[in-house]
Amino acid sequence: MKKYIITDKAFYSEALMIVLPVVLQAIINQGVNMMDTIMVGKLGEAAISASSLANQFYNIYTFLCMGLSAAGLVLAAQYWGAGDKVTVRKVFDILIQIIFAASTLFAILSLALPRQIISLYTNDQEVIAAGAGYLRITALVYLPHGIALVISNIMRSVGNARIGLYVSLASFFVNIGCNYVFIFGKLGFPAMGVSGAALGTLCSRAVEFGVCTFFVLVIDRKLCYRPTRLLRRPEKPLLREFIRLGLPAIISDTILAFASSAIGMILGHMGREFVSAYSIVSVVDRMCTLATSGVGSAAGIMVGQSVGAGEAAEAKRRGFSFLMLTAVLGVIGAILVVIVGDWSISLYDITPDTIAITRTMMIASALVVPFQNISSTLGKGVLRGGGDTQFLMVADVIFQWVASIPLGYLAGLVLNLSPFAVLLIVRIDYVIKGIWFIQRLTTDKWIHQVKRAERAS
Repeated sequence: MKKYIITDKAFYSEALMIVLPVVLQAIINQGVNMMDTIMVGKLGEAAISASSLANQFYNIYTFLCMGLSAAGLVLAAQYWGAGDKVTVRKVFDILIQIIFAASTLFAILSLALPRQIISLYTNDQEVIAAGAGYLRITALVYLPHGIALVISNIMRSVGNARIGLYVSLASFFVNIGCNYVFIFGKLGFPAMGVSGAALGTLCSRAVEFGVCTFFVLVIDRKLCYRPTRLLRRPEKPLLREFIRLGLPAIISDTILAFASSAIGMILGHMGREFVSAYSIVSVVDRMCTLATSGVGSAAGIMVGQSVGAGEAAEAKRRGFSFLMLTAVLGVIGAILVVIVGDWSISLYDITPDTIAITRTMMIASALVVPFQNISSTLGKGVLRGGGDTQFLMVADVIFQWVASIPLGYLAGLVLNLSPFAVLLIVRIDYVIKGIWFIQRLTTDKWIHQVKRAERAS
């Protein structure tokens, strides 16, 4: 057993120092998402659908930023494990340069084509009008949110996991307060409905950006980053390493975003009841599997540092140890989805038909959660930390775009299967990937060490 599973308390103490701030951050973030859904839900199903579908497009950008952060984390964790702080700063520069370009593109699309974007997801004119107003306001959110995401994730990879917690705390209070004021028209402001939720998000993201920037430039003493090289071209050796190990992570997470968006389109054309139900189920799902996000982050960082230090055997033992943890958490999460899910439905002002759809989807979600946990921790943590990003990119393409999306379209829009069956089918990729990733972990093929700093700088 000791050959595969680490029993040393020091390992779990180190992991816990990363897991706890990340989990607390995730709890706060999901609390914000739940409060957003509840507040908007008071306006009816059209409002829930509008904000949910608008966020499908916004999530493409969010997943892109997460992919960028993951790419940076792969390199930063390994370079940090090799003791090369200078190259970690250069990785930071590359990420921020890409964020500037991506946020500009998404802002232009949100301002210029909001109705056309929402029309891709639904034919409901009331939902389209409300969603377009939401998207116009989010055009200003992309840049501060992207930079805040990158900062918090890179700082986590060098041992400053608390910054994400501080950011989320600030965001929590600002978002809920602003939502209450702008959605319902308090303190002399007009009631803005769905657009008020977007404005609340803008305020919270601006605060996140301010907190992150202040932490990096004033408080941090580990990385000591200064934005002095942002206008310079990246060095070619480092850029090659970024493309080799980092680009597949960006592509993989971007594919995830488009897959999620495609699922939103399928549900949107099934009707607003399905969109509302799926939105509620997704919030509960994320709330009940929060610990997995922390375990995945710890896995990516700690496995990456072992690989960067040239300790392949230790990296493999850490991988199996994290697999054991996430399997236990997956079973607990599935039980919580069933228990919490039914209670949460009463918080929303939805029709009996939507309630029935939500309950059946909740049960289907609980069945998938254990596989989802394993897929997430191994895919976004262990294997990615080991530099196996090209394999993960291929896995995401195959099982989402060959299985989940076409089968989901067939089940939902052609065969008109039950909500239970549709949800199981659109998430079938988690089941397949969870099993395949375990098999991959048993080999040595997933360990790819980054080129050492002296050759990449």
